[in-house]
Amino acid sequence: MPDDDASHQTGRRVLLKLSGESFAKPGSFGIDADELAVIAQEVADAATQGTQLAVVVGGGNIIRGAQLAAAGHIEQATADYMGMLGTVINALALREKLLTLGVPSRVLSALEVRSVAEPFIRGRAIRHLEKGRVVILAAGTGNPFFTTDTCASLRARELECSMLLKATKVDGVYDCDPAKNPNAKRYETLRFDEAIDKQLGVMDLTAMAMCREHNIPVVVFDFKKSGNIRRVVGGERIGTLVSRDGK
Repeated sequence: MPDDDASHQTGRRVLLKLSGESFAKPGSFGIDADELAVIAQEVADAATQGTQLAVVVGGGNIIRGAQLAAAGHIEQATADYMGMLGTVINALALREKLLTLGVPSRVLSALEVRSVAEPFIRGRAIRHLEKGRVVILAAGTGNPFFTTDTCASLRARELECSMLLKATKVDGVYDCDPAKNPNAKRYETLRFDEAIDKQLGVMDLTAMAMCREHNIPVVVFDFKKSGNIRRVVGGERIGTLVSRDGK
């Protein structure tokens, strides 16, 4: 493995949001070894292009806290903390696989889990990025009642990222569900205002409003297509671009 302390990386800085479902087989829970290998290789390929890469991971493959809370089994704050711990599990798995691929990586957690991850400190995260390490951000914002989408927009602002890249199961943003309507229209570009007004489900409204306020463009793309993460991190236009002016 290269001496990551000696390798400084320059260039643009982006944040990649990975859902928990990217770690599991479709319709399944947990971490699937094959899916982990695929997503880690995609991230590794993207990290070798000279772009500083931060990754926010979801935890829906481990536990869906919102569903437990909605069913009345667990108080929402507790359920949300359980979901945050699920993201820590995914972050550790991704880091370990990236290290086996020779990609220097660190996990920074918004919750204190000192035995397995560093605490999230903005300056430390930026220093890791400047040294060419992939920074994997776990435990969301560290607060209940906020989604990992909101965490992604918050961290993108804190770390001064030029773009937020949201990896999904579909190849962009549609005017309705393409799985239910074969005539659904996919947008090449969108304005934040339009996406919010039409409630197109790009991200939750708090996350969208934050990206709009701080002028952080969002790209929604299909992570299942081989090479897409590398292409979008490299600046290639795929999926749907959501921005202030829609261009």
